Amino acid sequence: MPRVVDHDERRRNIARGYQRVLAEEGLARTSFVRVAEAAGVSVGLIQHYFTGREALLRFAYQDCVAAVERRVSDRIRRGEAARLPISELLLGALDELLPLDSERGVEYRVRQHLLTTALADQELSAVAREADARLLARVVTAVENGKECGEVAADHDARPSARAILAVTDGLAAAIALREPLRREEGRHLPSGVPAASEGDRAPRSASDLDAERAAYVGHLPPLDPAVVLRPVLALAFTGRCRRHDLPRS
Repeated sequence: MPRVVDHDERRRNIARGYQRVLAEEGLARTSFVRVAEAAGVSVGLIQHYFTGREALLRFAYQDCVAAVERRVSDRIRRGEAARLPISELLLGALDELLPLDSERGVEYRVRQHLLTTALADQELSAVAREADARLLARVVTAVENGKECGEVAADHDARPSARAILAVTDGLAAAIALREPLRREEGRHLPSGVPAASEGDRAPRSASDLDAERAAYVGHLPPLDPAVVLRPVLALAFTGRCRRHDLPRS
């Protein structure tokens, strides 16, 4: 019996290879040859699914945005199941926008590269605007829901607050990404300026050497705790206490 080919999974696999190349090496290096190497497929297979680099670029961007949105939705569901106050639920969801691990680091860099490209690409710009509108709507909804349970004042304007929250989150994401640039091998992080091994120098550095280089880079920087940065911004809107967490009176 012939094996059933999952074409959607193949497209996603190619897109993830593109995302890794883009995040690690920049837009100029995202040739089909490099993407094929990263995805473990042939150039011909990429050409079968994508008519050109622009089509792959748009699909990879949409895939990246969708992955972030799925994680945000999952974080919200888990927060609701745990009966967290809305401010805490929102704080957890915002974590998914930050490059706090290898997966989110790749996604962040992909989004930033392609946001720049979107300034001159109408189709890509439309994808970016729609993603921004959906994210803004989620945060506005969180603030509005905060009014219902007493965490947010009834007359508070949710939209400007949501914009401010997302603006600070964007700035925080950039600060984190600049502190911990991606390493090409195994998704590790390394300080900027650390050269990758050349073709003639294949000997890998030990984990302790990599950690020492990273420590030398970030050692003079104060710790960057996302909650410490984001809580004061959320507190501008979430000034009250959730009534749902008050104990019932006897």
